[in-house]
Amino acid sequence: MELQRFEFNLFGENTYIIWNEGSHEAAIVDPGMADAEETALIEDFISGHALTLKYILLTHAHLDHTFGIDHLREFYGAPVLGHKDDAPLAQMRDDQARRFHLPVKPGPMEIDRFVDRRSSLNLGHERIEVIETPGHSPGGVCYYIPESRMVLTGDTLFRGSIGRTDLPGGSMYQLVRSIRERLFLLPDDTKVYPGHGPATTIGEEKLHNPYVG
Repeated sequence: MELQRFEFNLFGENTYIIWNEGSHEAAIVDPGMADAEETALIEDFISGHALTLKYILLTHAHLDHTFGIDHLREFYGAPVLGHKDDAPLAQMRDDQARRFHLPVKPGPMEIDRFVDRRSSLNLGHERIEVIETPGHSPGGVCYYIPESRMVLTGDTLFRGSIGRTDLPGGSMYQLVRSIRERLFLLPDDTKVYPGHGPATTIGEEKLHNPYVG
């Protein structure tokens, strides 16, 4: 699986495009584009690499990870996939904006297809597994591509840190348990691509992360 990272919006959110080189099928993970310039970067990349957008994948439904969803869904016709337990958050994006004093009203967002640990997703021949990791939000998930030894963790696990749990629906107990009992079962050399900040590996976080190591 190929991967390209973009850093968007005032929260420094990581948006990823992943794609299978053979089929050119692609997914965008957590589209955080907040303006026309950021959106153009995504469109230019997709067209420049002749990709077909198959999925819009949400690790969770916080506003900084969903700014660009409405445009992408309309422009490409790709479905938005996320966990059902984050559907209420998706309906509360205006409330989320007010919480952070943002002068925007993004409106509610619909999740087209719910995913969980039983979901079957693929780009070309490569399988994408859904790992349920509640804690940062009630319906937080991570996307694991076993053949490429990579996992996209959203705001569950960062390099040297973990997601905040003081937002509505957050739970420190659940978050730590999700990481220790689910993510830390992945091979140590699995590359971790988080929702903010630089990449890391599962092995590195098991050894050195002060919150869960």
